[in-house]
Amino acid sequence: MRVSVFTEPHRGADYDDQLRFARLVEETGFEGFLRADHYRAMGDEPALPGPTDAWLTLAALARETSRIRLGTLVTSATFRLPGPLAVMVAQVDRMSGGRVELGIGAGWYEREHTAYGIPFPPVAERFDRLAEQLEIVTGLWRTPVDETYNFTGEHYRLVDAPALPKPVQQPGPPVIVGGRGPKRTPELAARYADEFNMPFKSVAETAAAYERVREACDRTGRDASGRAPLTLSAGIVVAIGRTDAEAQRRAAPLHVTSALPPEDPVVGSPAQLVDRIGEFAAIGATRVHLRLIDFDDLDHVELIAAEVLPRLDGPR
Repeated sequence: MRVSVFTEPHRGADYDDQLRFARLVEETGFEGFLRADHYRAMGDEPALPGPTDAWLTLAALARETSRIRLGTLVTSATFRLPGPLAVMVAQVDRMSGGRVELGIGAGWYEREHTAYGIPFPPVAERFDRLAEQLEIVTGLWRTPVDETYNFTGEHYRLVDAPALPKPVQQPGPPVIVGGRGPKRTPELAARYADEFNMPFKSVAETAAAYERVREACDRTGRDASGRAPLTLSAGIVVAIGRTDAEAQRRAAPLHVTSALPPEDPVVGSPAQLVDRIGEFAAIGATRVHLRLIDFDDLDHVELIAAEVLPRLDGPR
């Protein structure tokens, strides 16, 4: 089982907080450090010192780490145009020596869009734009160095794009498509992604999502095309401790009202987290992203590294 840590800097974390956390994640043996791409908190808390841009942060972390994979869960397609996004991710991939992953979604949190003047079209249009962005970003990366890339869609048009720079990873950094949507999300994952992620839901709900994705892979002919099988991953909200009181203390932020949909956290002992990861493995997950809430709680990272990672099979 591959194990990464997922963080939410929009809750309140500056760059130094994230650097300290990412370095510890690397030192303690996790596979990766992924972060959300949001410009404001989900509740009414001030979340000081304020937002940090996901790709600016990852670019800096690329130069200050050496092993862990770095990425987003997930970049909002409403935030950036697809051409510049392809350039940005390819550049960070080169800066990291080929350790970047692009998680990308349609965008959903209207409040952060209105706060910063970002257009927020209806959901159908957001998914249409996401589909075109996936086509463009992956198309730019796959274009041979001596050729140009052209695209004409409903929302974007590229003419004679030089399709540079090229990322280190070929044909491009792994693309993660995730979400709870029952129709378009599985289809987009089957067509464009290297990984499908079901975020922070129960094992039963995740199993149903995996089945929808498998059916989409069959419909699109992905498996018959010779492409690599789609990695299935699960997000898990984690608040564990050596004692129940310690776990409950870490779980306290989960009870604060926010815009997030209901989740299925693991609150309890390291053994309970091992068991939950095993349940996800049994339905086909080969990767988990553990959402840790408090950037100051470095002991939480060390506890998971010491008491959970050694009890899992496979590379981390």
